[in-house]
Amino acid sequence: MRIVRSDLLQIAVREDQYPPEGPPEIAFAGRSNVGKSSLLNLLTGRKALARVSGNPGKTRTINFYSINGDEFRIVDLPGYGYARVSRSESEKWGAMIERYLTGRQTLTKVVLLCDIRHAPSAQDVQMYEWLTHYGLEGLIAATKADKVGRSALGRSAEAIRKGLGASMDTVIVPVSTLKKTGTERLLSEMAKLIDEFAESGNV
Repeated sequence: MRIVRSDLLQIAVREDQYPPEGPPEIAFAGRSNVGKSSLLNLLTGRKALARVSGNPGKTRTINFYSINGDEFRIVDLPGYGYARVSRSESEKWGAMIERYLTGRQTLTKVVLLCDIRHAPSAQDVQMYEWLTHYGLEGLIAATKADKVGRSALGRSAEAIRKGLGASMDTVIVPVSTLKKTGTERLLSEMAKLIDEFAESGNV
């Protein structure tokens, strides 16, 4: 799969602000400093589609992107786990994410981003448990792969699998926005999910 066109479709904080359901949606979730915006920009080939900031926690909305003329959509969920955000603000973001996960019929799967250098955080584990509960788990992007030696990639990926309690069926794709690696495989796995969603009769 290639992304040749990507456009911001809608920015939402409430369900009534979501765009009408249509093509399949694949959402991206992860900690505030995991590199989600940089990865989305690399996948789409647009340097500023998703806002990249030196200050984590800037994404406080659910951002819907139309891909390839609305062939499918990428949904950027608010980052979680930013220490400078108040507890009430963090809980509000969590509720926003959960409403989207539970109420969107065209949501195919969620790509969970984890920093390959570290064991999954408590928030990462909680997010994966949410995704598993809703049947949205199965694809993990292990970011910042350029920070880990080639020989350690497999071990680091398995440490993420173990830390999350993910099954052996879960696909973990090491990616590096600096080296621009892993995106072709990630897009290929996303295409499989979209095809499976269509075959299930949801589209």
